[in-house]
Amino acid sequence: MALTSFTVNATDGKARTGVINTPRGEIRTPAFMPVGTAATVKAMMPDSVRATGADILLGNTYHLMLRPTAERIDALGGLHKFMNWDRPILTDSGGFQVMSLADLRKLTEKGVTFKSHIDGSRHELTPERSMEIQRLLGSDIVMCFDECPALPAEKEVIAESMRLSMRWAQRSRDAFGDRPGHMLFGIQQGGLEEDLRAESAEALRGIGFDGYAIGGLAVGEGQEAMFSTLDFAPDQLPVDKPRYLMGVGKPDDIVGAVKRGVDMMDCVLPSRSGRTGQAWTRRGVVNLRNARHRDDPRPLDEHCSCPACTGYSRAYLHHVVKSNEMIAGMLLTWHNLHYFQELMQGMRDAIAEGRFEAFEADFHAQRALGDIDPL
Repeated sequence: MALTSFTVNATDGKARTGVINTPRGEIRTPAFMPVGTAATVKAMMPDSVRATGADILLGNTYHLMLRPTAERIDALGGLHKFMNWDRPILTDSGGFQVMSLADLRKLTEKGVTFKSHIDGSRHELTPERSMEIQRLLGSDIVMCFDECPALPAEKEVIAESMRLSMRWAQRSRDAFGDRPGHMLFGIQQGGLEEDLRAESAEALRGIGFDGYAIGGLAVGEGQEAMFSTLDFAPDQLPVDKPRYLMGVGKPDDIVGAVKRGVDMMDCVLPSRSGRTGQAWTRRGVVNLRNARHRDDPRPLDEHCSCPACTGYSRAYLHHVVKSNEMIAGMLLTWHNLHYFQELMQGMRDAIAEGRFEAFEADFHAQRALGDIDPL
């Protein structure tokens, strides 16, 4: 048997559920990947992240190459040992920072020269260097190096960027080489343009990858435009490989993406919201800073089995959020990650049982109710 594989076990419409097999364990799909930018999911211990149901984490090539450096992590036994996470890790390529740190970089055919946001030092990131960094980190799933413009942008700009990314994809494939047990994903670009997405997908299929990401979305285009693109973009990619929508998103984004054939997602939202007093529940988002919670003895969500909901009241959560206590971010991040993983399990079950449409209707009906009424 191959060291890595992807199996689709059931489909319901375009939605699908399956398993990515890796030497470090199975990744159940649809999968949500918590983001551990700097070798940690903020406010969480690794075993706590696993307890929420996460099969895989995401690490960040750009941030780790700057601090503590990929070479240091490699010398200390690799990223899994370094951060005490023995399950699969996907690392992004650094390509997103090509866009988000546009004021700090110079872009050429060869790659990108960065000015570090930490100390101003200069660094070069190329497809070859990105592959080297991710090899040093020991990533189970490696992303090819790409570039994408923020939306909206002129079609000519999107086309030029996409074609550069496809040339970088070939260089990434060549530099990745033959690494049994590790997977390399290509990244489809093309903005909201169906013809450019098709051109990108054709180029990636010609190169050949272990999985395919849909990049260049969740960059300012709005949900309606994103869904319109997802109505065709996943269908342009190989049916027998995982499809990963990068940087998404809110629960309704995730449900809509899975409905359209996406297998994997990641987002900082659960942890970032948790650190700012926001909780995501089956009835929408709850702001624990609001005074309505200060005398409320009820749990955040009576149906949730996470530590925040089983051990603490809304009044307590409001208190620690307002007091800027560290436990506030810890409890709310745990809750949010638990909810996101519960959502993924619910979709996996619904797809396997052929009732995804009913699941989606119930998901939106619950959210339409809004949070529980104040006491």
